[in-house]
Amino acid sequence: MFFYGIDRYFILFVIPAMIFSLVMQGLVKGTYRKMSRIQNGRRLTGAEAAARVLSYYEINGVAIEGVRGTLSDHYDPRDKVIRLSQGVFAQSTVAAVGIACHEAGHAAQHAKGYVPVKLRNALLPVCNVGSALGLPLVFLGYITSFEPLVTVGLALFALITLFQLVTLPVEFNASRRALRVIDEQGLLEGEEYKGARSVLRAAAMTYVAALVVSIANLLRLLLRFRSRN
Repeated sequence: MFFYGIDRYFILFVIPAMIFSLVMQGLVKGTYRKMSRIQNGRRLTGAEAAARVLSYYEINGVAIEGVRGTLSDHYDPRDKVIRLSQGVFAQSTVAAVGIACHEAGHAAQHAKGYVPVKLRNALLPVCNVGSALGLPLVFLGYITSFEPLVTVGLALFALITLFQLVTLPVEFNASRRALRVIDEQGLLEGEEYKGARSVLRAAAMTYVAALVVSIANLLRLLLRFRSRN
């Protein structure tokens, strides 16, 4: 199980997954910086682009506001607010349009009753418990050699992996909705459209990376538990 006191499963599974995650984070930041230097031909700001997506899907009652930070953009379904970062809200770059439309795509998912969103929301409270208690229960079970405690901890940790798995179709679908409006409404054309698509693809890969890291950690814990038994 160990190489000179080091968890071999951590080396074999978790470290490569973490490296992959760091590479994907670097990719999205690099792509975002590149596309943030290019002004879109229609001079649409992120806020205006998000409003166009809401109008396309006939969504009312969703506000659009600015928020501090970089790549801190998100849709808050509780308050029905699309919050766009400083580099997106009032900026007319290719990246701003792509990201803003993606967040408006999330608003469309909630408005249209997209099933994976409902599933993810249902899993969220349980996953919060799993995030807080999963690993502590596993390690406490290891220390005390109490297998039921390990099993409960692993089950809770597995729910986090399930949540991240369900998140993937949600994120990819939001991007598809965004790109559909960008294309049909002519918000971006040609190379600008390709640039926005590259930003959204890079961002989606960070969610893939998060899932890979979660699977790697879960696999590590399962194998350690099996080898101990």
